[in-house]
Amino acid sequence: MIQSFIITGFLGVGKTTMLTNTVKEHFSDKKVAIVVNEFGDIGVDGNILSNVYSEVLEISEGCICCQLAQEFESGVLEIIEKYNPEVIFVETSGASEPFPIFLSLQNLGISVEGVICVIDSKNLHSYKDNSTAKYQIGGSNILVLNKTDLVSDDELEAVKQDVIDIKEQYNIKNTLTGKKIFNSYVINNAQQGIVNKEVFEGVYKVDEIVGMAKEYEHPDHTTKDSITQKVAYLNEDIAFDDVDEVLKHLPKSIYRVKGVVKTKDVPNPIVINYSFGNVSFEELDQYDQKSILIFIGESVENDVELLCSNFDYLNTPKFRISM
Repeated sequence: MIQSFIITGFLGVGKTTMLTNTVKEHFSDKKVAIVVNEFGDIGVDGNILSNVYSEVLEISEGCICCQLAQEFESGVLEIIEKYNPEVIFVETSGASEPFPIFLSLQNLGISVEGVICVIDSKNLHSYKDNSTAKYQIGGSNILVLNKTDLVSDDELEAVKQDVIDIKEQYNIKNTLTGKKIFNSYVINNAQQGIVNKEVFEGVYKVDEIVGMAKEYEHPDHTTKDSITQKVAYLNEDIAFDDVDEVLKHLPKSIYRVKGVVKTKDVPNPIVINYSFGNVSFEELDQYDQKSILIFIGESVENDVELLCSNFDYLNTPKFRISM
């Protein structure tokens, strides 16, 4: 499964700078492809990115979330065929909304790890009443307050409150059920476009998850600082609803869950990808390891143990220490 991120935000907020700096910082070991959406005849941002990355698909003279949706999907498929990327970043035009792109990527079988809205902390007051800007915030589950070095602490707190108010009012919902598309969201700060690494932590390919499932006697991998991950296994006689219940009761400290599970009521194994309140599933043809969930977040050890105590079909492995 290919991972993807959508980068949205109003005109001039620093999306391309964030994309350039952050991807170089956090994805130097991944094969990355960029899709850039541009209005007008000259794609300046596309020219910048083509000097940094191996592949750039630049769609000009329109908006990939509406008129060029078909061209967008065919272009992404072409990049996959020619380049076989591990991660795809889509930078939208400042005049477009992200949700139709989210749907297009899902239709292509691409896992959307997050919809990131870049917000200009210095100048939000000048565009926050624009309807497109409001729907960009409402349609995202990772909100990045950029240019925080240009405002005071009090100004930043006021910007954060404005963003929360807009998010709550314009949070995108399913038109049929009325339920929120993203059950949760996070707010991150950024300077010079560098976003905190927790936004991107735990972006695994399926074979990497399978590899973790095989390592029964290895201790959990703990990342730097407070960002940790904890492995748990599931019993063999579980149903799909059992897995769904675990995902519905995640504590706030856990913002990503990756896994492969086998259930008694679904014929094929299921790849699970939970990211900041959004969850997607994909069936695998073959999988002969234990059902596994990998929980990623802020110091998650105790919270995962609590989940295991609440759900008796979920358990953490007992490791042996070789002397």
